[in-house]
Amino acid sequence: MLRSFLIYLSKAAWAQKLITSWGFAWRTASRFVAGTTLADALRAVRELNAKGINATLDHLGEHTSTPEEAQQAADDIFATLDAIGAEPGLRANISIKLTQIGLGLDESLCAETLERILARAKSAKTFLRVDMEDTPYTDKTINLHYAMREKGYENHGMVIQAYLFRTEADVRRMVQDGVRIRNVKGAYNEPPDKAFPKKADVDANFDLITKILLDAALAQESTLSEDGRIPPIPAIATHDDKRIAFAKSYAEKIGLPKSGLEFQMLYGIRRDLQESLAKDGYPVRVYVPFGTHWYPYFMRRLAERPANIWFFISNLFRG
Repeated sequence: MLRSFLIYLSKAAWAQKLITSWGFAWRTASRFVAGTTLADALRAVRELNAKGINATLDHLGEHTSTPEEAQQAADDIFATLDAIGAEPGLRANISIKLTQIGLGLDESLCAETLERILARAKSAKTFLRVDMEDTPYTDKTINLHYAMREKGYENHGMVIQAYLFRTEADVRRMVQDGVRIRNVKGAYNEPPDKAFPKKADVDANFDLITKILLDAALAQESTLSEDGRIPPIPAIATHDDKRIAFAKSYAEKIGLPKSGLEFQMLYGIRRDLQESLAKDGYPVRVYVPFGTHWYPYFMRRLAERPANIWFFISNLFRG
């Protein structure tokens, strides 16, 4: 119930206007958001790189409402890619949401913009991860991914959500094509005919998807690139110790080298675990969000873990 309410608030314009006016809201959000500028984000990436951790930069934004907003979002993404390209030693790639560049407005506009972004990513010698949003956009996102592959762009990968019933079939299709996949549990409020309602079922499906991805990485000899920018096929995105333990155990069982998988985590969450896995020789990538449009992202982080809500409340009483 609380999770559903917080996800509702993440999309409510009135709530965004109210909460972002509170100074302590940004103080809390800054635990999970690297800053409001590209310079802030690059500084965070360098700090992570110094600890042996790779990064994915995400200039926050979603559900643009005009073509002009979509173009501004694209320009921000271009600036991020140019910054990565200008710093060859930076172990970073980028992540975007397609509604950020107009998927909810005009699919042809979104496709044209995505192609331009992929071309710029290619010039910057880096990789683009397309985030998965809620189910009204699932088929559209997958279709655009394959449309770009048909145009010769293979420098991008997908995110799938383990809480959806359809995900196993989607993943089995994509791994046959060598698609690099980020496995997440899912952060939206989906209807019961589309998603597992129970956490135990989501966890079980997450482990099944992990197994499929690790098998594909072994079969296709997929490993992390030397410059840290191109991930292997499996990106296991979780802070759940049991899910991580399963991935490590299964990879060892089938003989997949550590470089054949990547653990991904969110900025500001489980830093201890991030550093521990990196010290053990596993590729670790931290998702580094930044920008002024931090509110929806922040509310979904509150919805995911009760501990995040208490952190927010503690800042409320600190004023």
